[in-house]
Amino acid sequence: MDRVSEKFLDSLKRHGFEVHYRPGLPREELLSSVENYNVLVFRGRLKIDREVIDRGANLRVLARYGIGLDNVDVEHAVKRGIAVVNAPSASAISVAELAIALMLTVYRRLYEFIHSVKCGEWSKGKYLGRELHGKKLGVIGFGRIGSRVAHYAKAFGMDIMVYDIRDVSEEVSKLGGVQTDLEKLLNEADIVTLHVPLTPLTWHMMNDKTLSMMRDGAVLVNTSRGEVIDTDALLKHVDRLGGVALDVLEQEPPKDEKIWKLVKHPNVVVTPHIGAETVEAMDRIADELVKNILEAVNWL
Repeated sequence: MDRVSEKFLDSLKRHGFEVHYRPGLPREELLSSVENYNVLVFRGRLKIDREVIDRGANLRVLARYGIGLDNVDVEHAVKRGIAVVNAPSASAISVAELAIALMLTVYRRLYEFIHSVKCGEWSKGKYLGRELHGKKLGVIGFGRIGSRVAHYAKAFGMDIMVYDIRDVSEEVSKLGGVQTDLEKLLNEADIVTLHVPLTPLTWHMMNDKTLSMMRDGAVLVNTSRGEVIDTDALLKHVDRLGGVALDVLEQEPPKDEKIWKLVKHPNVVVTPHIGAETVEAMDRIADELVKNILEAVNWL
């Protein structure tokens, strides 16, 4: 089990579970001990692949403390009769707020100002920021998070463009926005924000071809999954963009030279995958995940 809230642990105990809380458990220790458990709770750090699943002879439930299941071999788990649950709605508000915060950080040059003042420089007048008001926001993925980002952005007076493989035109229209194709969105948006799950269709969807469609000076924000963006391609375009704000990377934490080159680039702002890292989101995840674990156990 990775780090979770005390509320979650207490709730499991109240429902009769014997809880072994082992945050930061290395993969080797997980492999040697997973057979002892009926329910495994994890976050995004560990890869729950065939090896882990096959070692878990007594596993009945795999529970992702959060949204994404891209680190889980869901198909293999289901074939083994293991339920896979998560908390898909719990962190939507927190992630959406972070996306807006990252837009403001880039547009108002907040990172530069804060850093310079902490270094002893009174940098008033050194940079000029920009307003979100009146700018075109391109939202790629209009699910729980993307739709909320669009609502928040509308309150800032932004014009909303949406790309989604589903027909969400009616909902977008109610917001005063427009659903469009990907090329038009990338051509016209001042800010592009990504809110898609990681699937074979979305892996490296922001590549050299699609990044080339973004105009000079546009801003790219990613709070979804790092692998949605091709790092090599982004490094080719980062200098001509107006800014890049990332809460996720292709490699977390960064180790490869190319990832560090992107992180350290002056045009890039990076946060360490903190989209769901709020007190409120952790509480909602606890409630939703316990409910889903109980339903899975009772169903099995």
